[in-house]
Amino acid sequence: MTAPTPPFRDPRLPFAKRVDDLMSRLTLDEKTAFLHQFAPAVERLGIAAFRTGQEALHGVAWMGPATVFPQAVGLGATWNQDLVRRVGEAVSREARAMRARDERVGLNVWSPTVNLLRHPLWGRNEEGYSEDPKLTSAIATAYTRGLRGDDPVYWRTAPVLKHWLAHNNETARDTSSSSVRPRVLHEYDLRAFRETVEAGAVAGVMPAYNLVNGRPNHLSPHLGLHLRTWTEEDLLVCSDAGAPSNLVDSEHYFDTHEEATAAALRAGVDSFTDHGTDSSKIVARVRGALEQGLLTEADVDAAVRRQLSVRFRLGEFDPEHDPYAKKRDFDTPEHRALAREAAEQAVVLLKNDGVLPLDPGTRVAVVGLLADECKLDWYSGTLIHRSTPLEGLYERFGADRVSFAEGVDRVRLRTADGTFLHVLPSDDVPDGARAAEGALDPALLAGRTDLPPLTTDATGTELALIDWGEGVLTLRAPDGRYLSVAEDGYVRASADQPGGWVVQETFRLEPHENGHLLRHTGTGRPVQVAADGVKVAADDADAEVFGLTVAERGEDAVRRVASAADVVVVIAGNDPHINGRETEDRTTLRLPGQQERLLRAARAANPATVLALVSAYPYAVDAGTLPAVLWTAHGGQAAGTALARVLAGDVSPAGRLPQTWYADDADLPDLLDYDVIGGRQTYLYFEGTPLFPFGHGLSYASFGYADLAAEVGDGTVSVSFTVTNTGEVAADEVAQLYVRAEAPSVPRPRRELLAHRRFTLAPGTSTRVAFDVPLSALAFWDVAHGRWRLEPGPYALLVGASSEDVRLSTTLTLDGEPAAPRPVGEHGLEAADFDEQSGTEIVDRTKTAGDAVTPAAGGTGELLYRACDFDTGVTRTTLSVAGTGTVEMALDGGAWTPALSPSALSAGPYDYTELDGAFTAGGVHDLRIRLRGSLRLAHVGFSG
Repeated sequence: MTAPTPPFRDPRLPFAKRVDDLMSRLTLDEKTAFLHQFAPAVERLGIAAFRTGQEALHGVAWMGPATVFPQAVGLGATWNQDLVRRVGEAVSREARAMRARDERVGLNVWSPTVNLLRHPLWGRNEEGYSEDPKLTSAIATAYTRGLRGDDPVYWRTAPVLKHWLAHNNETARDTSSSSVRPRVLHEYDLRAFRETVEAGAVAGVMPAYNLVNGRPNHLSPHLGLHLRTWTEEDLLVCSDAGAPSNLVDSEHYFDTHEEATAAALRAGVDSFTDHGTDSSKIVARVRGALEQGLLTEADVDAAVRRQLSVRFRLGEFDPEHDPYAKKRDFDTPEHRALAREAAEQAVVLLKNDGVLPLDPGTRVAVVGLLADECKLDWYSGTLIHRSTPLEGLYERFGADRVSFAEGVDRVRLRTADGTFLHVLPSDDVPDGARAAEGALDPALLAGRTDLPPLTTDATGTELALIDWGEGVLTLRAPDGRYLSVAEDGYVRASADQPGGWVVQETFRLEPHENGHLLRHTGTGRPVQVAADGVKVAADDADAEVFGLTVAERGEDAVRRVASAADVVVVIAGNDPHINGRETEDRTTLRLPGQQERLLRAARAANPATVLALVSAYPYAVDAGTLPAVLWTAHGGQAAGTALARVLAGDVSPAGRLPQTWYADDADLPDLLDYDVIGGRQTYLYFEGTPLFPFGHGLSYASFGYADLAAEVGDGTVSVSFTVTNTGEVAADEVAQLYVRAEAPSVPRPRRELLAHRRFTLAPGTSTRVAFDVPLSALAFWDVAHGRWRLEPGPYALLVGASSEDVRLSTTLTLDGEPAAPRPVGEHGLEAADFDEQSGTEIVDRTKTAGDAVTPAAGGTGELLYRACDFDTGVTRTTLSVAGTGTVEMALDGGAWTPALSPSALSAGPYDYTELDGAFTAGGVHDLRIRLRGSLRLAHVGFSG
């Protein structure tokens, strides 16, 4: 007899019932093994192995050749949801095709990144879409819909959003805490996640490495309080790599890994990414937690159920019904065309005094360190096709009309005995360090040892020296390979590009005696010349002291070609693996010194100098003396062709800045200041003059705006207006709608994006643009009552081409809920629900939930709570505190009460005691509280 089909194999049943059946068949040990990223097969049930996690930020990454689209920040710059959805579709199709031939390719994709680009010095700026939560959620929703596919039952891939929550620093990223007040939490950081999850195409999230309000994100109570209330789908929470161990090893939040693993699982983490493919440690920790009573089988079941829910949606158990199972769309002509379209739409024209577009017969000098580069980042696939700006301009204008100077310094390194570093010739063999076959973790790829190390001889080898800023440089041999250090410590010309988790191709020249030490940054060790070749020394005592012989300065080469051209295009920017990347924040907005010198040299030689920035983040550049400036993120495989077509006018640029470009480092807040409201950060609150504002971007056409109409009805604001192409070329425009509360009772944004639309218009044609905006989009988080509130009063609606280029405006007066005082006489107040603060930070009230406030660095801090209603009167206060220090209180601008202080030393930061003291108040007053020392204040109550 044929065994009956178990219910979990029956595609006629709802997924939930099938998951129930499969759960009932799994043993506790089998379920426990599923908690690691690499879940093993259960052969007795015919269940295959499964892994969470496949990087796919702008193409399938780490698994070999794939279509490479523009970086995420470049996709954000398109302001085009339809385009980004199509990119997501292409990426997920290629993931399916690649998995068909390599089972290591996963379908649970860890993309997109929806962290807001709050601070432009964040090293991972390239991974996000925008500083604005509305734009971020719009682009992320489009990408996830493309990744998910449009089948109502089965998902092409299962996207996981990164990185939950308030994560914008690489500096001390696993130990730093983001102090996030409730208004910032709800109005800013949660919002991008919420709107994307609510759109229905998200399978889960990944918590970030950092802490929020003193508590690690992998223990975030907001996973349950908020995330899982936004959708009826089971959401899979996957830890970031190594983060579960960080709870003990670097954060010291728990004493044992069993406690930490149990706490993370109970908080909502379902899949533990730790120790690579070795699941034994996580499994042992879970078993230990079960044995110690820190976990129950029900806790394990909840996590496994969510993972299985995703696996069922991916069609794993229904291959004959999965509409995506047999698709093999990979590197198709459509994908190549889409990569070019995306790269073209990502180009932002920042300034143009008429030099662009270039005339067909223009003699163009292309100069700069990125002019002949097509850079990849950490989350890129391997290029199948490649286009540099130089190649694109050769193709568009003809090689006879395009000249080139890279602008590198050409140098030789002289040893103390008068010889020079020499690169031995070698056969051109495939680069094993950058294997095209793919790797689950490219951080584990080793450098090459099959090539000869450098030696010395009487003449030496001329090397191309590039200074990427802050003294970090690369050295490239004449054959195009970069000097690199492999695990054996020898220096070889072996790398096609700088790269890797620890970049082995960067050095520093440090003044020493009458020359320089050449220090390898990856190992921190200086270079020495030994009998068997050039290698890194054990310490400085063995280091070689080098002299630097300059054969040619890059500025001289640039001047030569610039002076002979009609127009100079300077291609400047960053290498995504150097000075600003995952694990490393930038320190300045300025261009590296060498690139600034090249730009000045080009401008001095030829006033018709165009600056094209190709970078993962904004720069502060002197645009005043330049006739034209463009920016694009690293644009993937079609970057060069796209840029050339924009320069030539084949495509009118219509990208828009997804974040503010500040004019100077002095405009920036501290990297760890997450209070966008109090710190007046991003275009929402920044009160200075930016270099280029949020939403900015020019066109080769011009557009007129007219006939603004706005009305309120049925819970929405309906806005419409007409846009006309008044120029001479067909072009895209991005119409933007902003709002500003005109008479707010609390600080509100100077203007806030409500909606946008990108569309194409032929010359002389018009279109009517209409938006329906829910009134809830105009609400703010009322800390006095812990909920959203739409404030009554006038609201300005601003329509235009950027956040500052407003063409039309009108004012609507809205009904809403008037402000009500805080009912502190009845309920007291939570310390973190302040209106304003100075000198404090929010910390964890307990290890599982709640917030408290403490003075920063054990100093003095003040909190302000407006309009506190003490009802008919109170005579005493009770404060819930931990730690040591004092508390004082004052009404309005009055005198401080006598300081209250715990009578006994608190045993720990979570051991709260009640301080009771006299405090007389009645009616409505502003309340000020001053904290001193290391005291944590959680709650203030009133009585009497």
